[in-house]
Amino acid sequence: MSGIRRVRLGRCGIVPPNVSFWQDQNVFVTGCTGFLGSWLTEALVEAGANVIGLVRDHVPRSRLFQSRLIDRINVVWGAAEDSTLLERALNEHEIETVFHLAAQTIVGIATRNPLSTFEANIKGTWTLLEACRRTPTVKQILLASSDKAYGEQEILPYHEGMPLQGRHPYDVSKSCADLIASAFFHTYQLPVSVTRCGNFYGGGDLNFNRLVPQTIRSVLRNESPIIRSDGTCLRDYIYVEDAVRAYLLLAEKMALDSSLHGEAFNFSCETPLTVLELATMILSLMNCTDLGLKILDNAPNEIPHQHLSARKARERLGWKPVFTLEEGLTKTIQWYRAFHTHPNQHFLPGGDKLTKSGDTENP
Repeated sequence: MSGIRRVRLGRCGIVPPNVSFWQDQNVFVTGCTGFLGSWLTEALVEAGANVIGLVRDHVPRSRLFQSRLIDRINVVWGAAEDSTLLERALNEHEIETVFHLAAQTIVGIATRNPLSTFEANIKGTWTLLEACRRTPTVKQILLASSDKAYGEQEILPYHEGMPLQGRHPYDVSKSCADLIASAFFHTYQLPVSVTRCGNFYGGGDLNFNRLVPQTIRSVLRNESPIIRSDGTCLRDYIYVEDAVRAYLLLAEKMALDSSLHGEAFNFSCETPLTVLELATMILSLMNCTDLGLKILDNAPNEIPHQHLSARKARERLGWKPVFTLEEGLTKTIQWYRAFHTHPNQHFLPGGDKLTKSGDTENP
């Protein structure tokens, strides 16, 4: 049989806490072509879920397309702002669990083009939640938010009881989406919970204006990585496989414990670094410290210091990250080394190439 054959359970490295929970379950994933969305979709497919993915744009370099994962899910083409489309998809596919990841996620783009960001992030959220409210089969909904929803706070680390006070377009879009989710829970008892994470990183992120993939690509090209800010911003970084496990765990717990509905959870490794510290760590792991860093000091509307407490997730969900920052970065570097050498191939987390027969090959 031609093409990439069915991948064995665990091939992507992510095994849900309760695999049997997902067997034959109808799961709707918006933003499935995105960085986190493609990893989450792959984990769900391998666990035996019947995944229905909302796809707005054809993104051929996305892991969803390159790995042929697109051939193993049901695709609904359209945007999260389309209420008729969403209500039809949720009802016809008898969706039980919804992961809402679709969003405009780049701070710089939000600053240049706030209206499209508000459309995707705010209208897309209320449209999906209203469609879920009108779909009786939906049992749990996870809304992917961000630490940016908190805006700038005086006390660190951020915890879930803090006010949502975004001031700039991207931050405001996340604050609004979270408040809309809260309104749907408190008014209609919609079973929705919110996840707030720091900066995701890992193989497959092709938004090269983000720090980790941009730094790695620059080193692979023997160029000095560019730091847009002054490098002193303090941030959280969470490896993508840890984030996917967090999402899956929360959905499983929500199905058993309705007290989690309407709650928000921070997921964080709780080891914040400055931008300079992280970029320097990548240079060190790649044995290229001689390249140095190019500091532009031109990143307006950035929150200077921001990181999260994951205490609530640890205590109420029993969640903790599996990978240290060094381990996650090492796997990420391996993936980009392989991708840089063979840009049209699909690679597993550690950098092994997935061949058309389904076997692996170490490039």
